[in-house]
Amino acid sequence: MPSSPQEVQGLTAHLDQLCHHFGGPNLPPGKPHAFVYYITISNASDRVVTLLGRKWVIVHADGTHLVVEGERIVGETPRLAPGESFSYNSYHVTGQDAVAHGCFFGIDEHGTGIQVQLPPFALQLPRD
Repeated sequence: MPSSPQEVQGLTAHLDQLCHHFGGPNLPPGKPHAFVYYITISNASDRVVTLLGRKWVIVHADGTHLVVEGERIVGETPRLAPGESFSYNSYHVTGQDAVAHGCFFGIDEHGTGIQVQLPPFALQLPRD
C-alpha cells in the first residue's frame, strides 16, 4: 500500500451512537467506565473500496495517549461497493474523560491506498 493513502470523496465514517456503562466484574478497577460506540462507514464514492484496518487515538484528560491500530475492523475486511455501508460496534474503557478519533484505511478497486477519517468524539464521564 502506498505510504500516503488518499481521502476518497464520498467515503465517510460517522458515530451513530455512544453508550456509557459503569462498573461490572469485567472492567478493571482503575477503568470502571466503558463507552460502547456504534460507527457506520458509508461509500457514496464512484469506486469499490476494501477496508483493511484502523488506527484509533484516545487522548485522556490527563494528557496521556492510547494508540490502537491494526489489521481488520472487528475481525472483518469489509468490501463496500458504491452505495453500500458497513456498521459495527466496539468499546473503550477508561477512568477519566477522553476524546477519541480514528482513521480507517484500505485500498480501492485499482489498488490505490485509501483512508477515511472518523471525526473526534468525547468520552465524557457522567457528572453527579
